[in-house]
Order: sequence, then structure tokens, then C-alpha cells
Amino acid sequence: MKPSNYFPLAIFAIFAAIPILIAIFAQTDKGPLLGGWMEQFNVIEAPGPVPDVAFEDGAGRKITLGDFAGRVVLVNFWATWCAPCVREMPSLDRLQARLGGKDFTVVAVDEDRDGKEVGKPFMAKLGLAHLDFYLDHRMALSRALGVRGLPTSFLIDRESRVVGRHDGFAEWDTPEVEALIRYYAGEIDAKTGANPPSR
Repeated sequence: MKPSNYFPLAIFAIFAAIPILIAIFAQTDKGPLLGGWMEQFNVIEAPGPVPDVAFEDGAGRKITLGDFAGRVVLVNFWATWCAPCVREMPSLDRLQARLGGKDFTVVAVDEDRDGKEVGKPFMAKLGLAHLDFYLDHRMALSRALGVRGLPTSFLIDRESRVVGRHDGFAEWDTPEVEALIRYYAGEIDAKTGANPPSR
């Protein structure tokens, strides 16, 4: 074959490789790197929208998880009678103190049947100064999310999609939790832990 005949073949090879390269780059982000307390975090491969189910804030106003759109949200279901819940709540409070703001918030939802008459004083007794009080006394939200026991936590991304869940106790003010939150906030790369390139 003459050298001049290699040029069309080279062009053909380049164009044939484009779909393969696209597939490779599309697969580079395998999701958040999970470790430590987040080894039991279950990533939802096809995240769906949060349920449009009302619960109450501390003032008794009806709200939904959709009202938090634009922020990454850690939704934690707890109750005063749940010993593991009580044990992990101070770490949730510290997490809110550290990262809470316009990009992230903890929504700690009380499942007590007696409502805020029990839950709010209990939070004050624990000295939880940074967590707001939320109530789901009819358990409508927990049922819609498929909560099987307490504590159970869900992570919601900025688009109000449920991206993962954690069943059971965890320490929430740890580096691996912060990395998980920053990953879904788009602030760090899942593999390197570095800031992503600016778009």
C-alpha cells in the first residue's frame, strides 16, 4: 500500500474511535468514593424525585422536601425513644454548624407521635443549637421514602432527587461525610478529592 493511502484509513480510525472515547469518559465518574462511616451508604443508581409529601417545620407550617431545591439536603428520621438516634444527633448538629448554609442543610425529622411537645424540648435538652426542628408525626414522609427503622437518613441533591440512603447509626461530622456532601454539591472530584475544573 502506498503511503498516500494511509491518510483515509487514519481519518476513518479517528472517527471510528470517537464513540469509544465518549463512552470511556462518560464512565470516569463512578460516583462518590465511600469509606469510614459511609461504607454503608447506599447510592441510588437511578435517582428519582423526592416525594411530594408534606411535613411540618418548627412553626407548624406545611413544607415539602421540594422547598429545599438548590441545596444538598441530608434528611434524617429520628425519635426521642430511639437510642441510636439520640446518640448520633450531636454529630448531625456539628455537621450543620460546619456546612449548613445556602448549599447544604440537615433536615432532622422527628417521628414522635406526641409531636413538638416532646421533640423540641428534647432537642433543647441535648443542646442541639444548629438543627432546626421538623415533624412527621403521621409518618407520611417516612412511609413515602420507605423508612424501615430509625435512624434512617437520605441524601438529596440540588435537583431534589434522592441519591442515596443510610440505614442505622452513623457519625456525621467526619471527613468521609463531608466529602460525600461536597461531591453531590459538585465541589470536589469523587476520585481525587480535588476541586473540579471550572466550567
